[in-house]
Amino acid sequence: MRIIGQILGILLKIIICVLVITVTFAVSLILLSGPYAEPPEVIPELPPTFEEMIPQGSRNDSYVMVSLLIGEEIVELPLEIYLIGAVSAEMPASFELEALKAQAVAARTNVLYRMHVMPNLRHPNAQACTDYTCCMAYSDDENLRERWGEDYIRYITRVIGAVLDTDGIYISYKGEPILAVFHSSSAGKTEASGNVWITDLPYLTSVDSPETAELVPGYITTVTAPKQDFKDKIANVRPDAVFGASEGSWITDITYTDSGRILELTIGGAVFRGTELRSMFSLRSTAVSFEWIGDDIVFTVTGNGHGVGLSQYGANAMAMDRINFRSILNHYYTDVELLPK
Repeated sequence: MRIIGQILGILLKIIICVLVITVTFAVSLILLSGPYAEPPEVIPELPPTFEEMIPQGSRNDSYVMVSLLIGEEIVELPLEIYLIGAVSAEMPASFELEALKAQAVAARTNVLYRMHVMPNLRHPNAQACTDYTCCMAYSDDENLRERWGEDYIRYITRVIGAVLDTDGIYISYKGEPILAVFHSSSAGKTEASGNVWITDLPYLTSVDSPETAELVPGYITTVTAPKQDFKDKIANVRPDAVFGASEGSWITDITYTDSGRILELTIGGAVFRGTELRSMFSLRSTAVSFEWIGDDIVFTVTGNGHGVGLSQYGANAMAMDRINFRSILNHYYTDVELLPK
């Protein structure tokens, strides 16, 4: 027992010595390192801009310069840069790749049309602007990062692929680029251009479009206008309109286009085009039906946009059925040719 006690005493002394040495070493480190400081914040590195992500190489679109009106300033940038910003702004980047390619070709064609066929008289010194009601919408890299957030890399990669995979391809009619207009969604058929803008273009005719309510968010919408508001809006445009005692007699003589949209109608004895009705009541399209419910008129609207040319949701529905971008474009634009072949 005496030997065991001696051994335990020795072990205790060793443990105490180790503790003393450890504490002394730790204190020395603290004294040598100075006062405690928070570690520097680690800021994650941003992914490269989409301009930096475009691979090096010789491409048709990289040599064509576009004059773009942004606000009151005109900037010059390569066509492929402009197309990436335009496609990103005009079509959901989550769409099928063949639909994105179709959009890229339509956008490229519109720029070439303004360059070589018909300049835009609203801004003759620029071939494009960022106002979608005039030319096409456009988003720069900063805007896309903010809009897409964590999905930026995934989405911008898809759009870059669509633009580069269709490099230089445009839609031609009799050897010239066409006015390749497009819209969000149709109501079973697209619209002929003459029913919207008076001028009938041979490649912008009415064709079937496959999108459905299941595929298109907000495919069917309603707009409600109180009776007095309805009368006021009509009177502001046509002071000569006369409204009888029964609102059921206010709207007469409705004519429809082959696509089922309102071409003309008579309101209070005054004739309006369907496009005017759409504008006055902020309707999404001219594919409209209506009914009086109490003192309100309720418009039921199908689709979104003017209905002419490429339907974006229709193109996506076709792409989901494994139809390629060339076939999509040849469906929506009549008797055209994609060049180069």
